[in-house]
Amino acid sequence: MKILLVEDKHSLRTMLRKSLESAHHQVEEAESGEVALAKLHQSHLQLILTDLKLPKMSGLEVLQTARNLDPSVAVIVMTAYGSVEDAVQAMKLGADDFLQKPVDLDHLLLLVGRVEERQRLWTENLVLREEFAQKFGFPAIVGEHPAIQSVGKDIQKVANTDSTVLLMGESGTGKELFARAVHQISSRRNFPFVTVNCAAIPETLIENELFGHEKGAYTGADERRVGKFELAHKGTLFLDEVGELPLAVQGKLLRALEEKKVERIGSTATLSVDVRIIAATNRDLRSAAERKEFREDLYFRLSVFPLVVPPLRERKSDIPLLAEYFVRKIGPEMGKRRVSLGAAAVRYLMDYRWPGNVRELRNCIERALILCSSNCIEPSDLQLKWPEPTVDMLPAHLSLAGPLSEVSQRLVAWAERIKIEQVLGETGGNKAQAASLLGISYKTLLTKIKEYNL
Repeated sequence: MKILLVEDKHSLRTMLRKSLESAHHQVEEAESGEVALAKLHQSHLQLILTDLKLPKMSGLEVLQTARNLDPSVAVIVMTAYGSVEDAVQAMKLGADDFLQKPVDLDHLLLLVGRVEERQRLWTENLVLREEFAQKFGFPAIVGEHPAIQSVGKDIQKVANTDSTVLLMGESGTGKELFARAVHQISSRRNFPFVTVNCAAIPETLIENELFGHEKGAYTGADERRVGKFELAHKGTLFLDEVGELPLAVQGKLLRALEEKKVERIGSTATLSVDVRIIAATNRDLRSAAERKEFREDLYFRLSVFPLVVPPLRERKSDIPLLAEYFVRKIGPEMGKRRVSLGAAAVRYLMDYRWPGNVRELRNCIERALILCSSNCIEPSDLQLKWPEPTVDMLPAHLSLAGPLSEVSQRLVAWAERIKIEQVLGETGGNKAQAASLLGISYKTLLTKIKEYNL
């Protein structure tokens, strides 16, 4: 655990540092509150152990500033014997624990061990917990499916390293959300997160965007421009759709990654940059490298830690969770706090293929909230455009095993249920009108509604 020890008495500070280091903790020292705050801005800390009585700036001020700057950092305060009121005030301001002086070293190590365990449990599923996402200022990643949980756990493992991460997955799966999560739970989170959409920038401008230029480097370069690499210094550079980078720029990107140095266009000066790279792509870069459409050496440099974000159709159990989340998030913004998803709408969402993944689902829910005229979203509000059916679109529970008659029966029952559900949604539940549109009798419709538990 990385600890900042704030104590103005040199002898006590030295003793405490040696004790903590003997327990395999990393310790930085500060002899005053001012020095402590400077160190807080310079590095990511897990625990602050501070005396309350400090010259000029008190330990309470250190506590409050630390909490505002980094909500995840734990704080243990040291108080003089009998200063119960100070300890109570510190706990009210967010201290994790307090330690009375003279310091009992065994008790100190016990408290530090408790903090370490609490932090481990607290961050166990940080990426997938909405309340923590809001606290750290990045969008929530919603999902309980094992595939998405696995990605979340891998992100926690790689976040505090400087390894390059390659996020792969279809468009709309939320790769940028995962990239932001990596940054926000890393030691670089107090520094910039800079995004470059490699597919949205013309080929003639992408090098300028990444590396910047000097004044007079080319016609129209009226002033110096700093590139994204420089802007992301000490932070994270997210290269979205990295597979769209021109081959000529790929070589310069590889050099920047390997040497950690860049040159602005029109300059001979080399600038050192400390940047963590996260790249994302919806292309198969390995195949592209085999076809000589993407540099193989750059592919291997980017894919130090590859992660595949699964498409929504492969984690269908998360669709209701995501849909409810979007209703809760978007509804109040539209003044529709009491709107909920109807059971028929949920089933309708579950049967759709979601070629646009989570992004398409979000847009669908936003559209439904606009269209719904009651407090319950129905299938007709969703306005989904169903593609022509293919074998790979069948739900997992529909088996093609057995005689043709049995397969046909299963497929007909599935298609009937979907069609009846759709028409009932379009008619607002009017069964007589639905029966007419379906071309069946009212009695037949009632039978099928009961059969399919609609």
